[in-house]
Amino acid sequence: MVRLFFPLLSLFTLVSGSSVLQELTEFSKRDVTGDSQCTTYMCIAAVVNGSTVQYTLTGTGKRAVGWMGMGFGSQMANTPMVIMWGNSDGTVTLSQRQASAEVMPTVVANPPRIATVSDTLSTTSGNSAFVYTIPANSDTTQSLIYAFGTTNPGSTQASASLQQHLDAGVISLDLTKSGNSSSTSGSDAETSSNNAPLTPYQRKVLIHAVLCVVGFALLLPTGVLLARYLRTFSPSWYTGHWIAQFGIAGPIIIAGIAMGFKASGPVGYKLMDNHKKTGIVLFGLYCAQCLVGALIHFLKPRNATSRPPQNYFHAVLGLAIIALSMYQIRTGYRTEWPEYTGLSIPSGVNILWMVWVVILPVLYAVGLVFLKKQFRQEKEFRKGRSNGYDE
Repeated sequence: MVRLFFPLLSLFTLVSGSSVLQELTEFSKRDVTGDSQCTTYMCIAAVVNGSTVQYTLTGTGKRAVGWMGMGFGSQMANTPMVIMWGNSDGTVTLSQRQASAEVMPTVVANPPRIATVSDTLSTTSGNSAFVYTIPANSDTTQSLIYAFGTTNPGSTQASASLQQHLDAGVISLDLTKSGNSSSTSGSDAETSSNNAPLTPYQRKVLIHAVLCVVGFALLLPTGVLLARYLRTFSPSWYTGHWIAQFGIAGPIIIAGIAMGFKASGPVGYKLMDNHKKTGIVLFGLYCAQCLVGALIHFLKPRNATSRPPQNYFHAVLGLAIIALSMYQIRTGYRTEWPEYTGLSIPSGVNILWMVWVVILPVLYAVGLVFLKKQFRQEKEFRKGRSNGYDE
């Protein structure tokens, strides 16, 4: 049975892990309608979120970003524009402008639709990604003008002067497309067919989610199931147990939490909401659990007549950590992901979570059939008739 259990559990872990990663990666495929286009120097992505549309202007990396802009029309004259640039303090300036001809557009006091910059989703580092939302209109297919400049205005004021663009043109977006549809540009500039790209900030959130799910919801339960099923059959169960829960899960969990702090948004942006508070508590419990496990293994009580209470505490705490982890994952994809990224999740993520919440207790409950044998072996060991199973 032991020979069969290891490969079966490994296969189960591999399949489950692949499913988790696949479902989480679906985040980046935009389970909403929208479209994107890339030109030589910049990309424009639109995502429809009910009554609003989220636009992301991203540099392609071919030239340094000074400013990027787009307008709702097919020509420069009399077209409402949104122009954005990054500042030295890490903020992003959004300027709504219009021009009467092929001249530098000026600020419009009362634009037809008010655009709002997303400081949390925008980034001024690397290729830069400027994100804003604007009320949706009746458009299904949009004709947009775009412009890319390499000289930063050098001011946070929306009315700052702009140096002439390096590149400009017209593109078209189909806002009825599903999120994983691709599109190509009709302009004479270089184009690429791709999905609306995640911003660097959104990628941090996604990496945080993947690492924490793998660590807390996959590797920790794997270590628990190894102990539950194998401890009465092989003394090597402890090696697999601590490797899964500490040797592999530990670095992954720490990396995931570190990425979570990096993706927590600017100082003061809901820095300590319930998800983050629970995450800190969960990490503290995990560290305490590792310490208790080490103490149980290396500091065994002498002349004990019954199973030490710390062993029961260790088991109960481990199950509580996994239960709290599943709750934390749910608040992450239902609350944090849409709030911090502005995106929805595929329905399959919630289905996978519900299936996993059912499977884990069932697997553990089945393993309890070996509990009677385990207690008998421990009793024999305490009486000096150890057969090698001393954990």
